[in-house]
Amino acid sequence: MRLPTGGHREGGQALVEFSLGIIVFLVMLMGLVDLGRGVYMYNGVSQAAREIARVTSVHPGSPLGASTEALDVLATQKHLVPDLGDPTFSCVDIDGSSITGTCQAGQWVRVSIAASYRPMTPLVGIVGPISMQSASSIQIP
Repeated sequence: MRLPTGGHREGGQALVEFSLGIIVFLVMLMGLVDLGRGVYMYNGVSQAAREIARVTSVHPGSPLGASTEALDVLATQKHLVPDLGDPTFSCVDIDGSSITGTCQAGQWVRVSIAASYRPMTPLVGIVGPISMQSASSIQIP
C-alpha cells in the first residue's frame, strides 16, 4: 500500500522538530526565570541596606548597629533575603570619608551588606555563586 503525500512521514518530522525546538525554548524560559530571581535578589539586598541604615540612623546603639531596633530589622531582612550576610556599619562624613569615634547628629551612617546568589540555569550556574552587594548612607538626625 502506498502512503499519500503528506502522510505519516511528515508527522514524525514535526515531532523531531518540536523536540529540538522545545529544548531551546525551555532553556530560554529557565534563563528568564533565573534573571527574574537575580533582579529580585538584587532589589532585596538594596532594600535591606536602606532599611538597616534608616533604623540605625535613628537608633545608632553602641557599637553602631547594636541597638535592639537595628538587630530586629536585620533579623527581618535576613528572613526575607536568602543568604543575606552580616552588615558592616561605619560613620562617614558627607564626602564619604570615615570618621573615628562615635557618630554624632549631622554625620552619616553607612551600611554595606552582601548576599550570595546561586543561579539555577546550568550554564550560568557553572560560574558559581554571585555576590550581590549594596550600601546605603543616611544622615543621623
